Amino acid sequence: MAPFNASRTTQQDGRGKEEGCSDLGLPSLDVSIAFPQATPASVFPPHVSDYYQLDDLLTPEEQALRRKVRDVMEKEVAPIMAKYWEKAEFPFHIIPKLGSLCVTGGTIKGYGCPGLSITGSAIVTAEIARVDASCSTFILVHSSLAMLTIALCGSELQKQKYLDSLARLNTVACWALTEPDFGSDASSLGTIATKVEGGWLLDGQKRWIGNSTFADVLVVFARNTTTNQINGYIVKKGAPGLSVTKIENKIGLRIVQNGDILLKKVFVPDEDRLPGVNSFQDTSKVLAVSRVMVAWQPIGISMGVFDMCHRYLKERKQFGAPLAAFQLNQEKLVRMLGNIQAMLLVGWRLCKLYESGKMTSGHASMGKAWTSLKARENVSLARELLGGNGILADFLVAKAFCDLEPIYTYEGTYDINSMVTGREITGIASFKPAIVGKRSRL
Repeated sequence: MAPFNASRTTQQDGRGKEEGCSDLGLPSLDVSIAFPQATPASVFPPHVSDYYQLDDLLTPEEQALRRKVRDVMEKEVAPIMAKYWEKAEFPFHIIPKLGSLCVTGGTIKGYGCPGLSITGSAIVTAEIARVDASCSTFILVHSSLAMLTIALCGSELQKQKYLDSLARLNTVACWALTEPDFGSDASSLGTIATKVEGGWLLDGQKRWIGNSTFADVLVVFARNTTTNQINGYIVKKGAPGLSVTKIENKIGLRIVQNGDILLKKVFVPDEDRLPGVNSFQDTSKVLAVSRVMVAWQPIGISMGVFDMCHRYLKERKQFGAPLAAFQLNQEKLVRMLGNIQAMLLVGWRLCKLYESGKMTSGHASMGKAWTSLKARENVSLARELLGGNGILADFLVAKAFCDLEPIYTYEGTYDINSMVTGREITGIASFKPAIVGKRSRL
């Protein structure tokens, strides 16, 4: 077989470079031309997953909020999400549009924040995730983790200084807890904070920190070398000794900019230590709310993929009939729809438990674990229903399939969250393996 000759591409049929284009490197056809039988997700499908009319459980204000967020996401984000997901880049130009929704800050009252009900904040999370899970993670990290930590654990001066700008998305925040050596075992973190005159010196490393590559404000957790307890600190972008690099080659939430953070004697003034974080237990106030929000991300993702499948199966034809006419496909659609109704009810009840002061960490953990498990089933069914197009980001399902995997893991893996609930219902903690005292005869 003759070796490949690159010059062939410009010499075939006597054509020169100026007369024709190469057979190699041609841009791909637009998906609407390459596959005209079904509409891609850039034109987002109608919302059809509320089969049991659970929207009736929402207040008029929450219903209006849902419509507002849905409109912006479908018009502004849906047309560009596949492009940015493929490039693993963040679409910074949409930040003002997300800011205009006035939902950042969620349940926080005052300081320029919207003071939403937790149900309203959850609905926002789901509606954003329905179109793009990365955007919902961007907002969740910024709002339900970083901003909420400042609101619940910060001083009055810190709240006044930071929250208003963050609420308007004029500045962006991240939340740095996870480390290379401590993921599920986050309470054992190794980053240290050493007291010096006028402030603290932070040394250590963080990993998987969403928004960190461009965050203006970094909420960082470190171990106080004097008390050996976990404290919280506000670190500003560009601080000497702070470096952040992007984590490459992710298969999910590719639009989210996760980073590795290195802290080498980063000075934090006393006024930027969070006075309400004096042990790891203090982070539980924040995680209780954020875990409710994360439980609604799989709900939103499931709604989006169902809406996509519903339209696709009615448009796509094989054997002379739309795919929606086949019994197997209808069964899968109905199974997905049933999962969504159950997920919505679990999410709604979780919000009501929180609002009434009855929610426990076990409630929140089971909610997040169970909705992410059911969503995994939904995206797998959706992947089957779309056939070959189920592996293309253009039709949402492949992207949602991949985006769900990190959500299944972060804010407590399925197993860790199950053990949190298991501890609550049995009274027995099972996080650490029992130490084997002597060799078993078995």
